[in-house]
Amino acid sequence: SLHTAQEIVVMVQGSRVAVVGSGSVGASIAFALLIQKICSEIIMVDIVQEVVKGQVLDLSDANFISSTQVRAGTFEEAGKCDIIIITAGAKQRPNETRVELIERNYKILDNVINSMKPLNPNVILLLVANPVDILTHIAQKLSGLPKNQVFGSGTFLDSARLRLKLAKEIGVAENAVHSYVLGEHGDSQIIAWSSAHVGGKPLLEFPEIASLDKDLVSKEIAGKAYEIIKLKGATYYGIAGCVSMLVQCILLNQHHVRPLSIYVEEYECVFSMPVVLGNNGIERVIDVPLTPEEKEKLRQSAVALKAICDKYV
Repeated sequence: SLHTAQEIVVMVQGSRVAVVGSGSVGASIAFALLIQKICSEIIMVDIVQEVVKGQVLDLSDANFISSTQVRAGTFEEAGKCDIIIITAGAKQRPNETRVELIERNYKILDNVINSMKPLNPNVILLLVANPVDILTHIAQKLSGLPKNQVFGSGTFLDSARLRLKLAKEIGVAENAVHSYVLGEHGDSQIIAWSSAHVGGKPLLEFPEIASLDKDLVSKEIAGKAYEIIKLKGATYYGIAGCVSMLVQCILLNQHHVRPLSIYVEEYECVFSMPVVLGNNGIERVIDVPLTPEEKEKLRQSAVALKAICDKYV
């Protein structure tokens, strides 16, 4: 939906977004929000005060391009914001199992959410830390908020990577490609090839796509983050772009369809499906038509995630 500059000012006036965790991801998200001029205030929070102070000082140097204010804040202040973006999480140590990583992240999340209480009852809680599906499930339990207000960035970035790849293959603009990565944000994610289309034409009917090695594409999309980490140590610009788009979608009540990590009734677990996103968070979940084979892969992804999530009821 299109808005005049005046309408946007009215819609976002007084809106406050908290970014919890001031590392590279948190700072990149704050910078993307600053450039977009979509909220009145960004509050940065971290247990390490020096890092927050440094990031705020650095970001304030870019304030001449934006009317959005950036400042350091407390966990209590973050809890009263309109949107809270949680990037705080432990990085996987060498030889550390996934379960051990989740245990450490559970403690961090428990600390963060309890430090922010009492939460604004209408707050939108957006999880960006990994493993995002499991941490979203945990945040839904710990926060006590309605499930439509607590969700993760999920496979939004994976889907953006896929669209970029397919757009280049066909020779169309990226936003002309309607295709989704579904399920876990991780190794068991699936590409919904059968329901993807460009201009109403099924994607698989394009000769360029029909001749593609689908398994190779899946591995490339799922593994792109590893490639970036191998080359430069971390990924943050892509997710910052995704999160800033999600914040805009919520604050402007745009009702865009995005694949996000949410609780899916049919599979009784938290993973990514396309949803309609607006002021209230998740407005509705869209059931994507899948082939029996795709559906089975999605079910297997759900079973594996549910087994881990059930330990954190």
